[in-house]
Amino acid sequence: MPCSRVLKMMEQSERIGAYSIGVNLVLMATKGLLGVLSGSVALIADAIHSSADVISSATVFAGIKISKRKSKRFPYGLYKVENLVSLLSSGFIFVAGYKIVYTVFFEEPFVKTQYLPHAICGVILTMAVTFLFSAYEGKQGKKLGSPSLQADAQHIRTDAFSSSVVLASLVGRWFGLNLDKIAALLVVVLILKAGFTILVDAVRVLLDASIDFETMDRVKTIILKDPNVISINGLWGRSSGPFKFIEADIVTRARDLEKADAGSRKIEREIREQVTKVDHILIHYEPQRKKTVTSAIPLKTDKQTLSEHFGEAPYFYLFTVGLNDGFLLSESYLRNPFAQQPKGKGIKVSEWLLEQDIDTIYSPKGFEGKGPGYVFADAGVDVIVTEESLSEIRKGIVTDRSPRAAQRAMESVI
Repeated sequence: MPCSRVLKMMEQSERIGAYSIGVNLVLMATKGLLGVLSGSVALIADAIHSSADVISSATVFAGIKISKRKSKRFPYGLYKVENLVSLLSSGFIFVAGYKIVYTVFFEEPFVKTQYLPHAICGVILTMAVTFLFSAYEGKQGKKLGSPSLQADAQHIRTDAFSSSVVLASLVGRWFGLNLDKIAALLVVVLILKAGFTILVDAVRVLLDASIDFETMDRVKTIILKDPNVISINGLWGRSSGPFKFIEADIVTRARDLEKADAGSRKIEREIREQVTKVDHILIHYEPQRKKTVTSAIPLKTDKQTLSEHFGEAPYFYLFTVGLNDGFLLSESYLRNPFAQQPKGKGIKVSEWLLEQDIDTIYSPKGFEGKGPGYVFADAGVDVIVTEESLSEIRKGIVTDRSPRAAQRAMESVI
């Protein structure tokens, strides 16, 4: 089967891994040939370094292929194989740094002057190819969320650093200067820094460290934005290869199991839409355990008669009673902040009342087929249709023996 057809059958990450193998093979062959022609031990050592790059790229390619597989023994997939490959790549980087130091400090190159221009031009060309491909692979690795491709891009970039040492050696020979040691120290520092970064990132994932703060904060915002969610008891996230696993423990207003399950699926969809590379989401929900019930009643300006126009009601009377004894615990009149809104006031008032943590809404009319009805239904708020006055409703709910009721100012307006 032609190579072009095989490449087309691969996924994007696999194709880039295959490209990396090919690029490193060409670089290794070019450096080896230039090293033999010029007699430069440094170039031959750099060719050996490139052979390590070939091995590293082949390992990355194998890691990408293996990491996509799931089985009964590995139900969560083998995604962490990519992070293991990143860990191995960091080892290759450290070996490359050691090889550079060893070549420069312990091997004296014997260069054939007549081939020196060819060697210099060849090294410059390989450095250009290395920089261009590493930039391409790094960009694609970040786009695809592949840690092994990003690690391989960093590794290939170190090949350009090692080539700069060789180039410094060749140019120094041309002008009779010896710049090898200074250049080597600078390159080794950069190599060790890149290797350490890859090493730490790989180990963090392998040890199930948390996902970055920005992603977790975004997930938290998505969950709390849902009107059905009261609070988050716990939120956890971890990475596995390029994918994310998220778990949440939430408290929901919905008392009905079916509604609570539908709400959790809605949150899951929104997380997948706004957060990339999410493999698995587990949301554990539990209904709010309350010892009190908070009710809201839309009122006219007399603060006694129920308003038939929910969104335009001037006031809302909110009161909280104990579930066990019916004692009045708190009460207040809230001015409707959306009464003068030209559009959408019903939904805005509904969402505002949910922020007050209400459990029940009394109204002269129902909300079937209207915005407030959907908002209250999703949040598990009971809607009670009644034509009674405020005093009649309170009389049927509140226990007059409440010692705290007398302390409440009925005419206070917030």
